[in-house]
Amino acid sequence: MGCPLLIYSHKSCIVNEFNYIFLSRRSAEEEEAMEPLFETKKELAKAKFFHRVYAATVFVGICLILNYRLVNFPRGGGRRRAWIGIFMAEFFLSLFWIISQSVRWNVKHNLPSKERLSLRYEEKLPGVDILVCTADPILEPPAMVISTVLSVMSYNYPPEKLSVYLSDDAGSEFTFYALLEASHFSKYWIPFCKKYNVQTRSPEAYFAQKFDVKDTTHTQELLAIKKQYEDMKIQIESATEKGSISEELRSQHKGFLEWDHKVSKQNHQPIVQIIIDGRDTNAVDNEGCQLPTLVYTAREKRPECPHNFKAGAMNALIRVSSEISHGPIILNLDCDMYANDADAIREALCFFMDEKRGHEIAFVQHPQCFDIISENDLYGHYNLVENQVELAGLGGYDAAMYCGTACFHRRDSLSGAKYSYDCRNINEARNKDKRSVDELEKASKVLASCSYEKDTQWGREMGLVYGYAVEDVVTGLTIQCRGWKSMHYNPERPAFLGLAPVTLDNSLVQIKRWSEGLFQIFFSKYCPFIYGYGKIKLGARVGYCNYLLWAPLSLPTLFYVIVPPVCLLHGISLFPKVTSLWFIPFAYVFTTKTVYSIHESMSCGYTLKSWWNFQRMQIIRRVTAFFFGFADVIIEQLGLSQTAFAITAKVVTEDVLKRYEQEIMEFGSSSVMFTIIATLAMLNLLSLIGGFINTIFLDFGALQNLICQIILCGLMILVNVPIYEALFLRRDKGCLPFSVMLKSVVFASLACLMPYK
Repeated sequence: MGCPLLIYSHKSCIVNEFNYIFLSRRSAEEEEAMEPLFETKKELAKAKFFHRVYAATVFVGICLILNYRLVNFPRGGGRRRAWIGIFMAEFFLSLFWIISQSVRWNVKHNLPSKERLSLRYEEKLPGVDILVCTADPILEPPAMVISTVLSVMSYNYPPEKLSVYLSDDAGSEFTFYALLEASHFSKYWIPFCKKYNVQTRSPEAYFAQKFDVKDTTHTQELLAIKKQYEDMKIQIESATEKGSISEELRSQHKGFLEWDHKVSKQNHQPIVQIIIDGRDTNAVDNEGCQLPTLVYTAREKRPECPHNFKAGAMNALIRVSSEISHGPIILNLDCDMYANDADAIREALCFFMDEKRGHEIAFVQHPQCFDIISENDLYGHYNLVENQVELAGLGGYDAAMYCGTACFHRRDSLSGAKYSYDCRNINEARNKDKRSVDELEKASKVLASCSYEKDTQWGREMGLVYGYAVEDVVTGLTIQCRGWKSMHYNPERPAFLGLAPVTLDNSLVQIKRWSEGLFQIFFSKYCPFIYGYGKIKLGARVGYCNYLLWAPLSLPTLFYVIVPPVCLLHGISLFPKVTSLWFIPFAYVFTTKTVYSIHESMSCGYTLKSWWNFQRMQIIRRVTAFFFGFADVIIEQLGLSQTAFAITAKVVTEDVLKRYEQEIMEFGSSSVMFTIIATLAMLNLLSLIGGFINTIFLDFGALQNLICQIILCGLMILVNVPIYEALFLRRDKGCLPFSVMLKSVVFASLACLMPYK
């Protein structure tokens, strides 16, 4: 039977080796008798019961709070305007809370069995193509990139069925040179990893560990290969710093001839170089074992042609990998996210190869976990609650969100195929390609050219979708709406570890891009409530909105951290008296949500300080990154700007890293975001001081009317302690500049002096 969708103009159908090997020639009775390759376990009944009691009682409290706002509506003046605003803020914050709780109602955890996989299919494992993307040799140093490449080349997987592709969107000869050096080093690194069962297979991360090795032979080999790796790094970094590669080095590989032409980051021809040909019997490591295929790719880029950022690079890689190795399974990774579990491929295959459900699964998404996280996660990167609860809840609807990295795909689904039960009966298998390396490179360059996608479905129905800052989320949604299912898998040992930003500025830039792109989807034709109607479950559509509505969360949060403090300063009460019965729902909702949040976080592995740091970052993100993301989307909807793609820098200085390890927040610039953070911190400080002076010396009886606002201001001041330290106490390079302090004091003072009644 032919494939349901034509993938390339020069191929009549998708060659589905995967379905041929695993899903044909078995009767329904045989499949029924087999134990599944993965199991799905629901949340414990006790935990689910407590969550439902919590959610139900808090919902009642929220209804009472909103009722209080309507019943006690002021007649006029500044208090009326503030009352309307706080009612709207509480309404939208409550709505978002309800959405966030909905994904917690269906939390499921998937447990694969690689032992069963090995027993049944060890000799029939599918080909796996690993796609790694990099875009800038300055922000993403080649030495870091090749450490990721080496980690995935070293998987516990048959090397003849493993192919690794690096997409260099900058077309840098230094990245190519680094990959060439990595291919030589891999001949020693791969046997070392397998001999000593190394789990952290990124050499950079592995050698950064402390070792307690007693075996003399192991110690000698460890020191030898570490020196070899460091020498390689020095050579790569030296060439990059010089800005040129010697003729002696260039003569080592024909690929350097590509840079005899004029090549720049935004203007270069397609480059495809097969550095290691996995079919070649002479391509072996120093133990005589086969090496995996290794390919360098730089798609063509011209100033007059839209290149569609990472999505365009990924689509070019999908086509090139199909031409060269055509693995039925694809793993895509960012260049800073290395393999942390040698058996990650086998675990992922348990989902795709399961006899009962495997044919339904399009992709398996791992959570984004990070290396070099400070002890208490200063910037809230490692969101354990999101990984273990929220994303698992969305995965419980068989609609795990595609996050753009650390994801295993079925090639067919990523290339545009609709789900059909008949797909499992495709019996065509790809024969081993007999073409030479030069012929494969030549054919692949056509697929990586600017003109190839013209008048095709690439970027729409095929590959990653174009036109969005977070094209990966849109792509995952479109795949699910074509009938496929997706799984969220959060193993005990993270399968992949990335580099988290170690400065606040980089962290907020990254979050701003995500929030902008997610909100952009909400306004597009791909809004889950419209595009997913009748295609995916209601719970999944609501769960997507838990992320798509990050950006508008900025507005009610900004109102809550500005207006109540200013009203406190002017003696305007926005909350009930402590002696009033209406105070009870406010106190209950605040206390219960806080206690449940702490319990949930600590049960997921957070410390109390980690939880507190995350609360601080949630506020900072909402009033800065989310707000700018919201503003950019509105401006874009008005046709006044276009989507841009910001790359997060992966290079930091030693003093910055030292402060991060000491959990000292890094500022060091006059960013507009920092001015907003400092202004809000100063506003709450001045409002609390002024409010206390007014109530104690002028109208002490009004204190009980303002106690809620005093508590709110006090909490904001506690949250902002690192901001005050950076403004007034610190003198290191990471403190807030004097200009930010001056602007924050002026803006906060103006807000306090404005007439409000």
